[in-house]
Amino acid sequence: MRALHEDREVTRLGESVFRNGLLAPEAIASTIQALSRFHRATQRYGVDAVRVVATSALRDARNSRAFVEWVRAATGWNVEIISGLEEGRLIHLGILANMRLTSRRVLMVDLGGGSCELTISVDGHIRQMHSLPLGAVRLTQDFLNHDPPKKKELERLHEFILEEVGRVAPRIVAAKIQSVIATSGTAAALAGAARDTGKKSAPGFASRESVSKLATKLSRCSVKQRAQFSGIGPRRAEIIIAGATVFAELMQLCHLPYLRYSPLGLRDGLLAQMAADYDRSTRSRRQVESDRWDALLAAGKHYQLDINHCEHVRDLAVRLFSSLKGLHRLPDEYKEWLSAAAMLHEVGSYINRAGRHRHSHYIIANSEIFGYTLEQRQIIAAIARYLGKSLPARGDRYLKALPLTDRQLVPRAVALLRIAIALNQGRRSAVRNVRAIKRDGNVRLCLDTAKTGADLELWAAEKERTYFRELFGRELLIETS
Repeated sequence: MRALHEDREVTRLGESVFRNGLLAPEAIASTIQALSRFHRATQRYGVDAVRVVATSALRDARNSRAFVEWVRAATGWNVEIISGLEEGRLIHLGILANMRLTSRRVLMVDLGGGSCELTISVDGHIRQMHSLPLGAVRLTQDFLNHDPPKKKELERLHEFILEEVGRVAPRIVAAKIQSVIATSGTAAALAGAARDTGKKSAPGFASRESVSKLATKLSRCSVKQRAQFSGIGPRRAEIIIAGATVFAELMQLCHLPYLRYSPLGLRDGLLAQMAADYDRSTRSRRQVESDRWDALLAAGKHYQLDINHCEHVRDLAVRLFSSLKGLHRLPDEYKEWLSAAAMLHEVGSYINRAGRHRHSHYIIANSEIFGYTLEQRQIIAAIARYLGKSLPARGDRYLKALPLTDRQLVPRAVALLRIAIALNQGRRSAVRNVRAIKRDGNVRLCLDTAKTGADLELWAAEKERTYFRELFGRELLIETS
């Protein structure tokens, strides 16, 4: 990618949220003003697509909906409030899409204003993610009321950080981390200021010893004195004590010898995600697909699914999607939503076999599945909802929750998934392959079956003929070879 224009402004939108749970009117106004400036720039450059993402402050604020509506009124943009785990995934994607890692086991740390995201990456795959309420602004507001802080304030700050980091430290130690990549302004400030602590290090790097000494030194200085350190300006000086203390305790408890600052972060992850959605041949696209597949397998393991059955249903559904593309006319991205629904269509059985399809919808729509937005999970959940005796109906509340276009598309994907499930009814992969041929106004499914036959699968598939005819206006004929 080539940058045509760049703009940035720190508005401290969440500064009051951590004190009273509300976005302050002046912070809202200054943020809207910055977004309006960004909006004018996108118009000037003829931008095709925009994503506006909010993190910890809007996750916690009781008046976040008012802010979202204000942004929409001022710019026409929809604000996505993403979870801490999705924030971590996007940071991971941004780093992997823009730099080549030399270590297999990497801990990525992003310490923002309201939260701290920790991501353990092994060979480019997310293995663990943790979002902790250890943002520099949040901690400063909650614990540090004097300048310099009083001893009692620092003790309470240390105790809180130790408790939060202590919950995840054993997992990080067990992961045998080989390198640490830290993003965000706090990490940049520490990497710059750590070089003033005595022992010199390579630019962008900070040792555990230097970070620990720096945290102690900063806690004894006034905000004016802190602003004089390399890399720490007046605004960062206000919150650097809390941020430095988090890094010092994290490195100590998790036995991390050094950190490396990277300017990459959430913005780069968003750009990589948008590029992946635009061009399926990009490196970031492969990473997104890998993240999604890892997430589906993790969900399958958690909900004790028959993975072999789900994977075979998925393969059959994807083949049906490709063979019948001229008939169903679903957008290409629906191949992914259909694939995910096939992998997760049985998760509801974990709660109860009775009403399992309704439970599946709830789990998929409300779970954190890496790589899928809330809107995408709603589509996947709807496709997995209408199985067994359930069929999509006009006015159904699960369909009404979707955009109008998707209400018309989802039933077509449901039909493909129902047939794929029928073709593995016996869970023995008796149907090894399926081809669809349109002939004489009908659709003929040619099944490649095992020597043992597929009588049960043929019986189940025949039951789908009525819905197929109602939806596509074609007769479904099934034959084996």
